[in-house]
Amino acid sequence: MALTATIYHFAIELADVDRGVYESLALKVAQHPSETAERLVTRVLAYCLEHAEGIAFSRGISEPDEPAITIRDLTGTITSWIEVGAPDAARLHKASKASPRVVVYIEKLPVIYLRQLAGEKIHRAESIAVLAIDRELIAQLVAKLDRRMTIALSVTDGHLFISIGATSMDGSVERHAITPA
Repeated sequence: MALTATIYHFAIELADVDRGVYESLALKVAQHPSETAERLVTRVLAYCLEHAEGIAFSRGISEPDEPAITIRDLTGTITSWIEVGAPDAARLHKASKASPRVVVYIEKLPVIYLRQLAGEKIHRAESIAVLAIDRELIAQLVAKLDRRMTIALSVTDGHLFISIGATSMDGSVERHAITPA
C-alpha cells in the first residue's frame, strides 16, 4: 500500500518589517512521505520570507522540473525561482536561465552545500542567493510541529521571531554566495 501525503494547516500572522509585508496567511501544505519535517518547516518559512503577489507552492515531487516555490507575474512568467533543500548545479544552472531571480533555502550546513557547488558551471552563480535558516530554530519548530498550527512570525534585520502559543523562539537567516566557476 502506497503512503500518502500528510496535510498541515498553518495560520500565520506575518510581519516582515524588512520588506514591509504584513499579511495573514492560511497555508495548506502537503508533506510527501519522503520529505523530512526539517524540509517541510524550511519550505513554510521560505514561503513566508518570500511572500509576494503571485507566490505559490509547486505540485511537489509529482512535478520534478518545478521549483519548490515560484513567484509569477500577471502574465504567468516566473519572476522568482525558489528552491528548498540542496539542488545540484545543473538544476541551479537551469533555474538561473529560466528566472531573473533564484533563491535557495537550506536547512543543513551551508558550508557542505557550497563546497559541492564550488567551481561548477552555473549560469549567473554570483546572483543566486543561498539562505541558511538557523538550524536550532528549525529544530525547535519541528519539535512543535502539529497538523494545525497558529504562528506569529516577525522578521527584523534578517532575524526571525516566532511565537506558537506561549512559546517564543528566534533565529537568524544567513546569506551565502556560490563561488562561480
